[in-house]
Amino acid sequence: MNRYIVTSVPFVPLVSSSFWGIFWPVFAAILAAITVIALVATRRLTLWYIIGLIVAGIFIYAGMLKVLDPVQFANDIDNYKILPWPISVALAFYLPWLEIFCGLALVVRFLYRGALSILTALIVVFTLATVAAKVRGLDITCGCFGHASQHWSFPAHLATNLGILAGLLALFFKVRMEKLPISSPERFIS
Repeated sequence: MNRYIVTSVPFVPLVSSSFWGIFWPVFAAILAAITVIALVATRRLTLWYIIGLIVAGIFIYAGMLKVLDPVQFANDIDNYKILPWPISVALAFYLPWLEIFCGLALVVRFLYRGALSILTALIVVFTLATVAAKVRGLDITCGCFGHASQHWSFPAHLATNLGILAGLLALFFKVRMEKLPISSPERFIS
């Protein structure tokens, strides 16, 4: 008898792409709901914090999708024909983690200004790369949200990027207008 024949595989759904495609949005929604409930209960929920949570959630979600399939993300980066292959591979492994950590920094408001600056720079670069690819006539998928963004049109992708950029800029200018010192504990409340 051949020992490599598998008669049943009960845990296949745990590793299928459809499972991960459903798991991460549900997981993110549960975490967001718990966070909002906790903030409402402690009366620390403001419009700015909600915008920060939305922007952070977008980057955390996008980063997690890219972490799950770095090879596909490397191919998506290479499709832009801007960077050499070795740099595309390096970016595919490190850029998603940068997005995740910056998103988490927005949620917990630790290194907040740095995270806002990095995410703003990233979204500007992503938008410029997409526009450059469109001008050069490249028909590519952005790779932003893995397979979910595979069939987005150029206007949809551009509108998404500009909406995220508007949220980041609003948060950045709100922080710039604050007069609180960096070490003040009150910066966590507003």
